[in-house]
Amino acid sequence: MITRNVPIPANELIWRKSSYSGTGGGDCVEVATDTTRIHVRDSKDPHGPRLRFSSASWAAFATYAGQAGD
Repeated sequence: MITRNVPIPANELIWRKSSYSGTGGGDCVEVATDTTRIHVRDSKDPHGPRLRFSSASWAAFATYAGQAGD
């Protein structure tokens, strides 16, 4: 049996809002994942530009961001 990682089309991604985003309409970040990438967008502009990261790049960023807050 052969398995392949097939990216999910952008219009089918399930977006989650950051737990650090407020409810007052301020700066909000949303993240979605597919089988190969992490997608990031501004929740106030859901059809605007998006960033895409490999899983390894996202993990490195999250580790760095966690350390930067110390």
